[in-house]
Amino acid sequence: MTNLLLADWDTAFGLPPYDRITDADYAAAVEAALDEARANIAAIAENPDAPSFANTIEALELADETLGRVLGAFYAQAGADSNDARQALMREFSPKLAAYGSEITSNAALFARIEALWQDRETLDLTEEQARVLMLTRRGFVRAGAQLQGAEAARLTEIKQRLAELGTQFTQNLLADERDWFMDLSEQDLQALPGFVQDAARAAGAERGRGPVVTTSRSLIVPFLQFCPDRALREKAYEAWTARGAMGGETDNRAIAAEVLKLREERAALLGYETFAAYKLETEMAGAPGAVRDLLMQVWTPAKRGAEADAQVLETMLHADGITGPLRPWDWHYYSEKRRAAEHDLNEAELKPYLQLDRMIEAAFDCAYRLFGLEFREIEAPLYHPDVRAWEVTRDGSHMAVFIGDYFARGSKRSGAWCSAIRSQQKLAGDIRAHVVNVCNFAKPGEGQPALLSYDDARTLFHEFGHALHHILSDVTYASISGTSVARDFVELPSQLYEHWLEVPEVLEHYATHAETGEPMPRDLLDRLLAATTYDMGFQTVEYLASALVDLAFHDGPAPVDPMQKQAEILEEIGMPEAIRMRHGTPHFAHVFAGDGYSSGYYSYMWSEVMDADAFEAFQQAGGPFDAKMAQALEAHILSRGGSEDAAALYTRFRGEMPDAAALLRGRGLAA
Repeated sequence: MTNLLLADWDTAFGLPPYDRITDADYAAAVEAALDEARANIAAIAENPDAPSFANTIEALELADETLGRVLGAFYAQAGADSNDARQALMREFSPKLAAYGSEITSNAALFARIEALWQDRETLDLTEEQARVLMLTRRGFVRAGAQLQGAEAARLTEIKQRLAELGTQFTQNLLADERDWFMDLSEQDLQALPGFVQDAARAAGAERGRGPVVTTSRSLIVPFLQFCPDRALREKAYEAWTARGAMGGETDNRAIAAEVLKLREERAALLGYETFAAYKLETEMAGAPGAVRDLLMQVWTPAKRGAEADAQVLETMLHADGITGPLRPWDWHYYSEKRRAAEHDLNEAELKPYLQLDRMIEAAFDCAYRLFGLEFREIEAPLYHPDVRAWEVTRDGSHMAVFIGDYFARGSKRSGAWCSAIRSQQKLAGDIRAHVVNVCNFAKPGEGQPALLSYDDARTLFHEFGHALHHILSDVTYASISGTSVARDFVELPSQLYEHWLEVPEVLEHYATHAETGEPMPRDLLDRLLAATTYDMGFQTVEYLASALVDLAFHDGPAPVDPMQKQAEILEEIGMPEAIRMRHGTPHFAHVFAGDGYSSGYYSYMWSEVMDADAFEAFQQAGGPFDAKMAQALEAHILSRGGSEDAAALYTRFRGEMPDAAALLRGRGLAA
């Protein structure tokens, strides 16, 4: 029988038929797709005709189309609904796919064809998009080691395969720690918490066949830390949260991090770079480690000043409760929530009933309609988990994409929030539209109860939807430059920019309605909420910057033998406040160690924020947040263009010039 994954999918919009796919189908499908891709690559490399853009670059774009389709279905499921079989498949696939990638970039005949086209590029009569794809293809081959030979080429292949294995293991270790750790709560413990935290704790316990528990899911542990009056329980929960990946035993990630950093250093040296950071940042907007460090330190000083001033206030509150000694990291959320309630007359328990998940989804969709004319219709489709939902996206009656939302935390899902594409937009193989997935980890409500979000959760929803719009509105010919296939420090611009629409008063006035009464959020509460949007920004900025500075230092010099010792040295050097820890400690820093995506690149959120703050100011300076001309320009110059042009050129075309950090500091409330 034909493997279902290799057949044409007779489903709505060609979505993967998850209701009929079994885990046993994946391995054989990947093997067959790899064989097909290898045959296609060989045919391109051995083509007796002179190299042309069509028979080389375009053929290369389509060579592993079947493989991409199978893996798109697999990784969407395995990342958000793992089980033992899928984890084993991830461990099996990662070195095979790394080896396949190395085979391509080390294929001398194939690279010779690409190089010939590159040398003749002025005479090829290419479109701007084709010229960009040619440049990126050649650059990708060179940076992957296509010019290496003999033992050096073989060693680079070994390194890439080992890094792939380590990244998968890092992720699975982290997932295991997040899945396996929980803290039982007594009825007395529970009664001290607001109702929405009680509901989330009961739901998390029910998933594990127990009474109420606290887990390390951010949407549960953060409100627990905000409201739990028992300092010993807060400490226990906080220490477990920050110890993920460093609990000892088989799931400990510290040795993996050390090996990853050493291998990256060797990889960069083989390719002729002084450091891995120099290698990685060569293709980003920042260009070099020095530019990154300058930006981060420009923000670090005012952020640290603000955080230390806040820490003094919170420590005074701690002492007023009769507790001696310094403010500790497990105290910050608790006393900060108390202070927010006092200074802004605002607390999470009052706010949360107005932030219903379904209403926030509607708000994100409505903003997309008002800005870009997009409409969303929920559809029935075979999806990988019962909690997952799907919508068809249209504009003026034309199909634009399928948007898939997977919002609730569960033991089979890794932590965090992300956006991925099961299928990317392209035109080379026909009018292919994106299948884009947003994955979040919001606390799941009890049976029959509405899902309620914190304001930070709602911002995360808008953030990931901004990434989705980058895919939905993509309008390029080649999949390799589609959607979010852009410089790492540009990719967060659309997502962070979209967060600003959550703060538009008219959006909250309409969509922030009470879960029980249906009444809109009272104007005074709305005003208090918006007035507090920069509250605690010193803390948030410091914990983020510390992670970004550690990431950069790890890669901008010799690989540390002991990453934990190096982490401690970096934090001491920058004067990390004692009551704050890094947002992502090394053993659970999946951005950096689960793969190469954000290695030397965690700074990119802030690099993009410089642009997103400036870009939203452009809307405000024009006709307001829904100004039609600015929305058209945003789509035309950024959201539809993918990686078809240099990121700085795209932004400059949208805004007229590149910004500095002034708007960012104003937006975070950190300006002098």
